[in-house]
Amino acid sequence: MVLTTSKRILIFTTSYFPFVGGAEVAVKEITDRLSGEFEFDLITAKLRKDLPSVEEVGAVRVYRIGIGVPILDKLFLPYVAAIKTWKLHKKRNYIAFWGIMVTFSSGAAYIVNILRGMIGRKKVPMILTLQEGDSERYLKFKWGGLIDISWRMALWRSDYLTTISTHLLCRAERLGYKGHGFVIPNGVDVKKFENIQHRVLNRSVVTLITTSRLVEKNGIKDLINALKLLPNVKLRILGVGPLESELKLLATGLPVEFVGFVSRDEIPTYLHYADIFVRPSLSEGMGISFIEAMAAGLPVVATRVGGIPDFLKDGETGLFCEVKNPESIAKQVKRLIEDDDLREMIKKNALNMVRKKYDWDLIVKRIKEEIFDPATAGQVR
Repeated sequence: MVLTTSKRILIFTTSYFPFVGGAEVAVKEITDRLSGEFEFDLITAKLRKDLPSVEEVGAVRVYRIGIGVPILDKLFLPYVAAIKTWKLHKKRNYIAFWGIMVTFSSGAAYIVNILRGMIGRKKVPMILTLQEGDSERYLKFKWGGLIDISWRMALWRSDYLTTISTHLLCRAERLGYKGHGFVIPNGVDVKKFENIQHRVLNRSVVTLITTSRLVEKNGIKDLINALKLLPNVKLRILGVGPLESELKLLATGLPVEFVGFVSRDEIPTYLHYADIFVRPSLSEGMGISFIEAMAAGLPVVATRVGGIPDFLKDGETGLFCEVKNPESIAKQVKRLIEDDDLREMIKKNALNMVRKKYDWDLIVKRIKEEIFDPATAGQVR
C-alpha cells in the first residue's frame, strides 16, 4: 500500500472478507471511496487457518489475529488485538479508532484507550458504528446480560456514534449514550442493482424472493407458511444458515427453491428475475437487503420492526405485514399481485427514495463530513 496521507484510521471488526455480511460490505464501500484521503488498517479475528495474517483487501491493510479456530480467536481477540493495536499505533500514529459494532474486536480499542489514560497519554478519538440487528431481549438477557453491559461501557467511552437506523440510535440513548449520535444508514450501489428492463408480472406464476441468513430472526418460517395461502406463487430463498434443514423440511411439497449461498455480484440478477421481495423479520438493525430489492425495482413486504420504518412507509414505499403472522404476509402479497396501480406506485416511490437517500456515494460523503473530518481534526465531543 502506497502511503499518501497521514490521516490513518484503525478499524476493528470481528470478521472481514472473505466473510461477507452487511457490515463488511459497508466497511469496504466506505474505505474504497475514501482511500485517496485516508489510510485504513483493520484488525479482525483470523477465524480460518488458511487465511494470511496480513493482507491487502481493497484499500485496507488487514491484520488477522488468532490461530484460525473461531471460538478461541474471538475469546482472546480483545486482549491480543489490544497488544497489536498498541504496537501499530506507536508505529502508525492513528488519528482515530473505528469500531464496527460492540464486538470482541472493538473491545481492543477501548482497552488501549483505557491504558493510555492510566499512563497519562491522550486517548485516540473513538468512533463506534452500531449495525446490530438483534432484538432487545437478546441484548438484555443473552449471556446473563453481558452484552447489555458491554453496550453500556462502549457507549460511555465513544466520542462519535453512528447508527444505521433511528431504532439503533434510540436504543443507544436508552442505554446511556449522552453524546451527539448520527443516523447514517448503509447504502447500495444503485447502478449495480437497477434493472433497466421492466419486468411484467405474470399472475399465473408469481415469484417471491428473499435474501437472508437462515436464522430465526429473519422470519423465514412464517414466509414459507404464508406460501400455503398463495396459489400460483413460488418462493426463492437466497442464503444459508443453521435453520436450513428445518426450513427445507417445513417446505416439503411447497414450491420453494433453496438457492443456497449466492455471491453479492450475483444477487442483482436473482432480484431481476423475481416479482416481490418479502422478509417478515422479527428484528432488524436496518436491513440492507430491503434497500437492494427496492433498487432492483421490486415491491417490498416487511414487518414494522427495528430500522425498517426508516425507509418503508406503508402504502408508499412498501407494505407492512404483521410479525409472526403468515396470514398477514399472504394478504399483503395478494394486494401487490392484484393491484397493478399500487404495485407500480410503490416500486417507483421506493426506487426514487433509494436514489436520493441510499446511494453509497451520498452515504460516504456524509460519513466523511460528519464523522471522519471532525474526528481526524481532533474535535472530540
